[in-house]
Amino acid sequence: MSIPTLITFIFYILLLLGIGFYFYKKSVNIEDYLLGGRGMGTWVTALSAQASDMSGWLLMGLPGAVYLHGMGQTWIAIGLFIGTVGNWKLVSARLRVYTQATGSITLPCFFEDRFKDPTGLLRIISAIIILIFFTIYASSGLVASGKLFESIFGVNYQKAVFIGGLIIIVYTFMGGFLAVCWTDLIQGSLMLLAIVVVPALAYYKVGGWQPIHTAMQAKNLSTGLFGKDFSIWATISTMAWGLGYFGQPHILARFMSIKSIHKLPAAMTIAIVWVLLSLTGAVSVGLIAHGMDQNLIGHDQEKVFIKMIDWLFNPWIGGIMLAAIFSAIMSTIDSQLLVSSSALTEDFYQKAIKRNASPKEIIAVGRLCVIIISVIALVLALDKDSTILAIVAYAWGGFGAAFGPLVLFALFSRKTTWYSALAGMVVGTVVLVLWKHIGFSNGTNSLYPHIKMYEIVPGFIANCLTIFIINLLVGQKDKKILEEYENVMNQLSSHA
Repeated sequence: MSIPTLITFIFYILLLLGIGFYFYKKSVNIEDYLLGGRGMGTWVTALSAQASDMSGWLLMGLPGAVYLHGMGQTWIAIGLFIGTVGNWKLVSARLRVYTQATGSITLPCFFEDRFKDPTGLLRIISAIIILIFFTIYASSGLVASGKLFESIFGVNYQKAVFIGGLIIIVYTFMGGFLAVCWTDLIQGSLMLLAIVVVPALAYYKVGGWQPIHTAMQAKNLSTGLFGKDFSIWATISTMAWGLGYFGQPHILARFMSIKSIHKLPAAMTIAIVWVLLSLTGAVSVGLIAHGMDQNLIGHDQEKVFIKMIDWLFNPWIGGIMLAAIFSAIMSTIDSQLLVSSSALTEDFYQKAIKRNASPKEIIAVGRLCVIIISVIALVLALDKDSTILAIVAYAWGGFGAAFGPLVLFALFSRKTTWYSALAGMVVGTVVLVLWKHIGFSNGTNSLYPHIKMYEIVPGFIANCLTIFIINLLVGQKDKKILEEYENVMNQLSSHA
């Protein structure tokens, strides 16, 4: 990689680290460190929510999957778009009002406060689930950063993982939620620029659709959404990615942090346009790459966007576009580290170990937790054969199956009790894990090889059915909980 590319890329990294140092002293209490004091604006909320959502998966995992398997993978993007719209429409306003009414600053605390769980099990188990799946999820970002830094700096993969991880850890450690959200604003803008400009120029350079279509036919890949590879079950399985949105703690935290519910409609419009353009661009990269010289791409399909940038641009512009990939990686992993840190500090340390801990002590513990979780994720990411898409799919499905139904029932159901919520969360998580490891998610089960369904589907359904059935048998009767629910609904009605 050329000197101009390195200079451009390193300048961008220093800019992000500078933002982290700037916000170091801005976080004076735990609400500032974890939610930015609930004072985030429209653009910051919108771009931070979507940039933290998409990760390196958008610029590496999805283009790689489309390049390898053809148009059938587009159903993932369609499902994610529908899920994005549903999350903003159904969850954002209700969650913002309800979490303020209960004084909750993390998702586990909201579950406990919403259902008045006297045992603390809802908070503890949901925090454990967050720690497990976010550590897995964060490792996917480090895998992506390893592949990127391997290409840029020419170092071996393991060293590249450490370089990328160190940069991410430092500025998340220093600045907390404010640094994460403001860097996400910059990173989300840069990601959008790259994912729109790169495929547009590449499409022109390869000569349009015909050479792409011819190359895909030669590889026996489907060139249409309803081509020879189309299957209704495979389509449901890929579109089911959209269900995951309702349970992603790092995205839901953005809804909780916005300054006012009145800012949500504008933020939603910005977010939906960003997602539509970004997903369209990512799919286009995977398709257009077939029209390039295949010797340029090599054997790792998840580097196809990196190779396309190198093919199209001079070193100075190439450095900016490569920085967009690092933006995608950082914008998600920093949020995951912060939410994982909150699970340990707010949901364990302050609630169970030291209730009278000072704000400075809690923030210090939070920063220490960022380092601990990062080290574990780094170890998991050292396997070079790991694919970004596979890691993200498991973690994304885990949150969707465990928390998605619980969030929806918390916001839309008067009858849900703490024990139905707890039972649903546990059942959904167990079903997801068993489904994955028995081999039903990828058709590797020896007895039933025809069963192939993304594990989020059975997990989500099992969670919903468990809560619904228990609600029918023993519904909510606590007058205080019912009164609080009605007050929140009235607040929402007055804002409408």
